[in-house]
Amino acid sequence: MSLKGRNFIDLSHFERRELRRILDTAHDLKRKQKRGERHELLRGKSLAMIFMKSSTRTRVSFEVGMTQLGGHALYLQPSGTQLGRGETIADTARVLSRYCDAIMARVYGHDEVVELAEYATVPVINGLSDLLHPCQIVADMMTIEEYKGRLQGLKIAYVGDSNNVSNSIMQGCTIMGMNVTVGSPKGYTPRPEILKRATELSERYDTQLEVVNDPYEAVKNADIIYTDTFFSMGQERSKEKEEALMPFQVNSDLVGAAKKDVIVMHCLPAHRGEEITDDVMDGPHSVVFDQAENRLHAQKAILVLIV
Repeated sequence: MSLKGRNFIDLSHFERRELRRILDTAHDLKRKQKRGERHELLRGKSLAMIFMKSSTRTRVSFEVGMTQLGGHALYLQPSGTQLGRGETIADTARVLSRYCDAIMARVYGHDEVVELAEYATVPVINGLSDLLHPCQIVADMMTIEEYKGRLQGLKIAYVGDSNNVSNSIMQGCTIMGMNVTVGSPKGYTPRPEILKRATELSERYDTQLEVVNDPYEAVKNADIIYTDTFFSMGQERSKEKEEALMPFQVNSDLVGAAKKDVIVMHCLPAHRGEEITDDVMDGPHSVVFDQAENRLHAQKAILVLIV
């Protein structure tokens, strides 16, 4: 079961055993890094990193990850490349494929990373698009395993605005045998096409998937509560959306409605006092910063296996 040469764009394109291999590799690489063992599995390899959006965790984790693996990462912004002067994504993909061993792209439109993969002859990784955030969810599932010892049979409740993160949660967590509930107000629920695909995965892997409009109903019996910013990067703030989403804030009352040993996750950056309160973010249920660290180990595993 080789993943070499595969693109990593959409978790629904992977089987459970393939995601299991990525997670096992991530745990192994983390143990090696913590023990100080050299693991330069990508010595001499180069990763092109295209950033249409600004970034902290994605840039640092991929760049440091390539360094730890013995390789090299190149940071590319449109303003510093010919993309900013009208060169097509297709031509950029063709050229970068001649220089680099893989391409990671953090983009606005999902069609941009799809087009990049269509014309590249090396693996392409979706570092984030408006539709999906697959690397984040691999790190999330890795973190859940560290705290819960398993994935299968656990309930994860995502509350807030349905977005690229919740879309990938519905895919990846369902494939790995978790029960998923998305709690969002009317008008901010998952896109029909994403929900349809996730429902198909849920039926295939015999898991439960539901969308509800009550945050307390969403977190009932939850092992994991997950949230994200109410306004994704590039979205204009609106009073109407804020008022609709504030009842879905992850605060001590909402956490108290879940299981006693619930863990709380947030992919960051967090807007404290909006989608999550300080006492929860910094409290005993929070695993937010372990989750952020695991972006490094998860992405190293993806790189090693596809490159």
